[in-house]
Amino acid sequence: MSAPEFLTIDNSSRIAYRRLEGQSPGVVFLIGHGSDMDGAKALACEDWARRNGRAFLRFDYSGHGQSDGNFLDGTISSWTNDCLAVLDRLTEGPQILIGSSLGGWLMLNVALTRPARIAGLIGIAAAPDFTAELIWDSLDKTQQTQMQDTGQIALPNPYSDDPVVYPMALVTDGKAHLHLQAPVNITAPVHLLHGMQDDEVPWQTATRLAEKLASENVQVSLVRNAGHRFSEPDQIALLGDALDGMLAKLS
Repeated sequence: MSAPEFLTIDNSSRIAYRRLEGQSPGVVFLIGHGSDMDGAKALACEDWARRNGRAFLRFDYSGHGQSDGNFLDGTISSWTNDCLAVLDRLTEGPQILIGSSLGGWLMLNVALTRPARIAGLIGIAAAPDFTAELIWDSLDKTQQTQMQDTGQIALPNPYSDDPVVYPMALVTDGKAHLHLQAPVNITAPVHLLHGMQDDEVPWQTATRLAEKLASENVQVSLVRNAGHRFSEPDQIALLGDALDGMLAKLS
């Protein structure tokens, strides 16, 4: 695979990306926490865009993949800013945002900040508010105190023997971006895909988010046997179907 291109932001930090030229609306893939732009879902979406002649962009947030930065320095604010910089400088016209897990939270932030640029949203195990509900609220008082005192906490990783380290700054910053407790003023079409065997982000997150969205065109697809990664062949096929359906709505 050829080397990615890089977008310089904040005068020094570089964001790695790969881009296809094509028709509008284009598609932008927003990766999950700790993932990278070369994952199965991002590549499948790129294949879909190529077959359909659509512009496509995938990239790594700061501290992820081939981009500059320290992973533990990242916050919801900083990663949202990465997404906005990429949208503003590397795409033209309306875009369909596809957000996986953390990316599903960031796509909401982007849609609220750049509503005129957003044609539609597709969430895959979207995880808005996870820093509050799935990290902080899951800790007992002793763990919360430990996290505040040390500035971080290590929790079990379902995909590795090494734990996941969550900085306190991520939790603190996340409070400014919570969406599940109030209406979300997004009016573009939204399709939320979520596995009912997801052990990381409860599938009820999708239905709660659907109830908060202002859009009159919100679809939720729950897949009984799918987990958080949503990367099995039949699940990837559902993602392609969601893209087909979104394009049909926009046409």
